[in-house]
Amino acid sequence: MNIKLFSTEKSHRRAIRFGLLALGAALTGLTLVFPQIGIIEWVSLVPSAIALIKITQDGSVRRRGLYGYGFFFFMCFYLVNYHWFVNLYPLDFIDGMTKPAALSVVLAGWVGLSVLQSLAGGLVFLIFGEFSRSRRTKKLPALGALIAGALWAIFEWTQTLTWAGVPWGRLAIGQTGWLIGAQSASLFGSCFVTFLIVTVNFFVAYAILNLSKRKIFASVAAGIFLLNTLTGTAIYFTDKDEGEPVRISAVQGNISSQEKWDSSMTNRTLEVYEKYTKEAAEQGATIVVWPESALPYNLEARKSMANFVSRVASENDVTVLVGAFTNNDDDVELNSIVAFLPDGTKHDTVYSKRHLVPFGEFVPMREFFAVVIPPLTEIAMLSEDLAEGESANVMHLDEANLGSLICFDSIYDELARDSTLAGAEIITLSTNDSWFLDSAALYMHNAQAKLRAIENGRYVVRAANTGISTVITPTGKTVDSLDALTEGQISADVYARNDYTLYTYLGNSFVYLCIIFVSIWLIYEKIADKSFQRT
Repeated sequence: MNIKLFSTEKSHRRAIRFGLLALGAALTGLTLVFPQIGIIEWVSLVPSAIALIKITQDGSVRRRGLYGYGFFFFMCFYLVNYHWFVNLYPLDFIDGMTKPAALSVVLAGWVGLSVLQSLAGGLVFLIFGEFSRSRRTKKLPALGALIAGALWAIFEWTQTLTWAGVPWGRLAIGQTGWLIGAQSASLFGSCFVTFLIVTVNFFVAYAILNLSKRKIFASVAAGIFLLNTLTGTAIYFTDKDEGEPVRISAVQGNISSQEKWDSSMTNRTLEVYEKYTKEAAEQGATIVVWPESALPYNLEARKSMANFVSRVASENDVTVLVGAFTNNDDDVELNSIVAFLPDGTKHDTVYSKRHLVPFGEFVPMREFFAVVIPPLTEIAMLSEDLAEGESANVMHLDEANLGSLICFDSIYDELARDSTLAGAEIITLSTNDSWFLDSAALYMHNAQAKLRAIENGRYVVRAANTGISTVITPTGKTVDSLDALTEGQISADVYARNDYTLYTYLGNSFVYLCIIFVSIWLIYEKIADKSFQRT
């Protein structure tokens, strides 16, 4: 009878823990999908933090259990973040794609990518447990909040290191709907914003669980939030433009991936981009940005396409940045941005995409996936893998120095920083995004562009094939935008910036400090424990 009672209590306790972990994960995930409610992100993790703290205090939970709880939490979090994969079904823009194959691809993207991220995310719980169970951390529970923030910041940073890690679900995205909260990214980067959010949530959790120190923990949480808010307010409202404005346009042709690869749509494509480039020029634009692969041709092989862009640029007296394909020195194709100047000549500098989309522009581990999930090797629109660009390749124009990004590039903070350090005064972003239709993915991707603008203090001009196209200020504010699945152009005055933010100077140094802090504390604890055991 006692055994049954114990078993029932244990099951009940586990159910509560899983429920709290799922609640915090889902609420936090929703703030990234809907940044307009992003302010609640400063407390949305509290249920999960309470569960994790209680789990680590339970000596019966082994390391494997800690990792399992962590894997579960991050699965809930990423399943919310990547829910938009279902909008891709039935992948009818890919010739020959059957519905069963499309279903397997969508599930591989939604569930598979969530699993990949969660496999690493589980380590956050495991390492946190190691710290929380040490004798010194038990005496100083406030360290737990700092360690949790540091571990999550490190985790987000590691997602930029391999093709399998995709920094799509950074917590800082949730602050792009409440831009005051995101401004500290200009100091130490988006991972620093994540650190602050997680730390505040854990201090609140410790305040709820620790009655004797409730006021202290609650005051620290409120103090961090208030300090970040005051800092963000100062940065946001003191930012000023200087010098002469540059009139730039982003053209949105509303031509989907399926349509633009259809040869019968070529004339329609050319008509649309010529029409809106002319309209932009009439509104005073001197630089016109077209989307990623707006002309899905190799301009070196299809001279007629290069001649077309040259004519449009010269007739309208504008510089046109067109998304197309070029070849590298090894004769492998690149996804590129090519500039045609007002006199019709092609600019010597060509920017090529530096971070390719797995399974879209190249197939990693091709032999493995050809056996396990064959449709994944078939969804790329190209017959051969593309090559990656190797440098920022800033374009020096009369109006300003332009740093380019292409689609997937924009979710990797170091790429925008590299462009800024290379002399970019304005950042242009050409993207496709037509695969996403009008799903949450469009807006989450655009939120990443806001973070890149804030981090580096640069205007970002974003041109998307089917939306959304935006012009973003250095504080992340949207100057103008075009809705999804509409055609047109937006023209706005932007300003060339040549000063650097603290983040541009330092990069992700804050993350490196977190790594040092965690490593030293972990080593210290191991050495101290051994010394204690000897005595």
